[in-house]
Amino acid sequence: MRWIYRLERRLGRNFGVPNLMMYVSATMLGVYALQLLIMPGLFNLMFFSRSLIFAGEIWRIFTFALIPPLSGQPLWVLLSLFVAYRIGTSLEYAWGQTRFTLYVLLGILGAVIAGFVSEVGSNTYVFLSFILAFCYLHPNATFLLFFILPVKARYIAIFNWVLYAWAFYQGNFSQRVAIVFSLINFFIFFGPDIWRTVRQNYEASRRRRNFQKNWGDNNPWR
Repeated sequence: MRWIYRLERRLGRNFGVPNLMMYVSATMLGVYALQLLIMPGLFNLMFFSRSLIFAGEIWRIFTFALIPPLSGQPLWVLLSLFVAYRIGTSLEYAWGQTRFTLYVLLGILGAVIAGFVSEVGSNTYVFLSFILAFCYLHPNATFLLFFILPVKARYIAIFNWVLYAWAFYQGNFSQRVAIVFSLINFFIFFGPDIWRTVRQNYEASRRRRNFQKNWGDNNPWR
């Protein structure tokens, strides 16, 4: 994480694309509209395929990132893009343009690496990494699930990590690679803090056990 701080000091807090998620969400919405109304085979020209890239279709390295998540019914597409926009905007506000742009680029880079390793790439886990980052920074924030049920961000994060673990356990090689590499941005940004917290909690627990053990007969915890 130190190199991110050094890079941010060198470039400034606002180096990057302002309102990045607005442009990304608008572009995805436009791509989905083209696929739905004018070019039904558009996604087939955009998705990541290692063999097709090696055959000369280089644009797929970039265009797969613009396929909207949950590309099914229009309602789900609109909802997913709205959530991505709100969360991305919140992260940019909290971090600044430089760090948020770097987070997005690292996520896409991880998805590209996963695609080359496993043949097919996807941006699904990149978007989920936005949710994890928001929940880590704002664990007490409240989401309205289905616009009705209030749920704390920390519980959404726990639920997502359980889904990741289950998908990793049940998935094939491609899915496992996609999960690991598409979350590389989250681990780069938050991994050191998480490891430091775990280590501090372990040390505190160890000291507490030693303290209780050394009280002898006056130990009130016995």
